Amino acid sequence: MQRQRAIIRTIGVATAVALAATACGPQKTESAGSSSAAPSSPTAGATPETSPTADNKPGEPSPSASASASASASASASPSPSVKQIMANGDESEQVRELQARLKQLKLMTVAPTGFYGSKTTAAVKSFQSKNGLEATGGVDEKTWKKIQSSSKKPTDDELRPPTVNEVAAPDPRCMTGRVMCISKESRTLAWMIDGKVVSTMDVRFGSENTPTREGVFNVGWKAKEWTSTIYHTPMPYAMFFSGGQAVHYSADFAARGYAGASHGCVNVRDKGKLSKLFDDVQVGDKVVVYW
Repeated sequence: MQRQRAIIRTIGVATAVALAATACGPQKTESAGSSSAAPSSPTAGATPETSPTADNKPGEPSPSASASASASASASASPSPSVKQIMANGDESEQVRELQARLKQLKLMTVAPTGFYGSKTTAAVKSFQSKNGLEATGGVDEKTWKKIQSSSKKPTDDELRPPTVNEVAAPDPRCMTGRVMCISKESRTLAWMIDGKVVSTMDVRFGSENTPTREGVFNVGWKAKEWTSTIYHTPMPYAMFFSGGQAVHYSADFAARGYAGASHGCVNVRDKGKLSKLFDDVQVGDKVVVYW
């Protein structure tokens, strides 16, 4: 009997740990939040707003990354079936990032390239097509792409991946030694620091006011390049878990909607390229500081 009870307790603990470790994902409504109910100060993601860098129409929210592909028909006029699309609403790739950088050169986009093809990219492509006598579908076919390429120059690395849109806050004193992901809720930025020097920076968002991202000093407990929340069933690529189910990870929803949404407590990053490199650099045991 004692052995049987011990087995039951072991299974119960393992189940609880598994649930806690995957309790994160983008909120489906503006009032939803994270899996954590721990008290905390209101986070920067608590008040939904239209982000100046989100790929959506000014003044209105855009669909999430998972919904964008299916919503493309309503976001733009359907192209002729005979025209093969190279890029379209809902796509995410380095080619899309290049497209956005070129459109920015042409003064048709003001946001930083994200690599995600959302409503702002669709609107910019439509504008270009209208001005150049092309069918204004909002999608990029071969003819449109060639015209955009001939009208602009090859983007530089800085144009493809500019410094963080949000101004990086002064590092917390606890970030000044060792290897640290220094995460500011006030500036909504993550700075990867080694021995007090900033190596890279990126924009981030947090959980909502009701279930916020926890603040304090933590350590990376484990990492997973590919992970899906077992509670919210949402992808969490490049996840670096630092506090129970809360992790730093890439969010296609953040790339699509910006600060109009929030996580379920995790620290979302919208630049997959930057986060991929950070994921390779960060080691289990490295420090994580989340502060105001």
